[in-house]
Parts: sequence; structure tokens; C-alpha cells
Amino acid sequence: MNEIKDTRRATVRIGYDGRVHKTFRGPKATARFHNEIRVLRHLEEAGCGFVPRLLSVDPDNLTIITTNCGQRVKQINPERMAEIYDELLQYGVRHEDPFDRNITYRQSDGRFCVIDFEFATLIKDGYETGLKPEDRIPGESETHGGI
Repeated sequence: MNEIKDTRRATVRIGYDGRVHKTFRGPKATARFHNEIRVLRHLEEAGCGFVPRLLSVDPDNLTIITTNCGQRVKQINPERMAEIYDELLQYGVRHEDPFDRNITYRQSDGRFCVIDFEFATLIKDGYETGLKPEDRIPGESETHGGI
């Protein structure tokens, strides 16, 4: 497997089959793991086609396997990035970590995609649930790689 990201929060690897393996670690790892699963399941049920699909969940190891949403973008216009994140709102999700590191480009259909939903908020019937940005690890760099 090819290692893509290794931070205090998670390790992300892409298998030779193209699937993405994400293992959560560090503070609040279990809560972040369950939040990402909940959000990805919600987005799939809502028919959102520009996010990863959850393929496998391993709660004992805090690992998920998802489909691959393409390559991380190296540069994106801030207005376009805001549009992409705003598009999630129609599916009842606010990302809460709206940076370019969480945008990928899927060459197969020319689509920008969004990844990394561990801090995302579900918005349903006027209620919001999820982890907030203040639940981040203090002092964690905001410049680590996405996927």
C-alpha cells in the first residue's frame, strides 16, 4: 500500500486495488471514526455522488475502507472551493474542515470531490449533530495532506 497521510489524527493508505484505508488515532479517535461513518452513510443514502463510498468498517482497529475519489488538488480557486463545500449543504452536511487538502479531482468524470468527514456536521430537521472544529487536536498542523 502507498501511504498518503500520516498525522496524529489518522493514517491513510491507498491499496493496490485503489481503495482508501483510513485508520483513526489520537484524541477522540473513536468519536471521529463513528462521526465519519455516520456522515458517509448519510451522504450515500442521500445520493451524493462526489464523496467516497464506505466499503468496510473495522471498529476494533478504528479503520474504514472507502472508494477512491481521485487525486488531491494542488491548487483550487477559493470561490470554486467554497461552491464545492456549499454543495454538501443540499445533502444536509456541513464539512467543518473546508480546506483545499480535503478536495480531490476524479479524472474519470472530471468532478471535484470532498473527503475527510470526521468533523462534519449533519443538519436534519433543524438539528445539528457532529464534532466541531474545536474538537481538533491542539496544535495540529492544518497543512497535512488530504485523502
